[in-house]
Amino acid sequence: MAVVDSDTGKVVTTVPIGAGVDAGRFNSNTQEVFMSCGGDGVLTVIHEDSPDKYTVTQNLATAKGARTMAMDYASNTAYLVTAQREATPPAPGQRPAMVPGSFELIVVKAE
Repeated sequence: MAVVDSDTGKVVTTVPIGAGVDAGRFNSNTQEVFMSCGGDGVLTVIHEDSPDKYTVTQNLATAKGARTMAMDYASNTAYLVTAQREATPPAPGQRPAMVPGSFELIVVKAE
């Protein structure tokens, strides 16, 4: 993850996160960044210690493919979704089809 100064456009710092990130959310109530990394099946939680210092506090196991995320900032709860996939894609360059009935909602309440 790259942190960019919005005034100058310069990269302030970078922080290691999992693969296959799809969504990132910042909770200004807790100064935490949440990055959903479906490739690795982790939710990386990062604390903003100061505007130029960020520390990974957790890499929570979620599920492979869980990368779409919503956030309830008041309760500091992340919602991720995923589904199991078939073993092979229908055609080269496509993702494997989702297995019917395998939808999962993963709820992560940060303390």
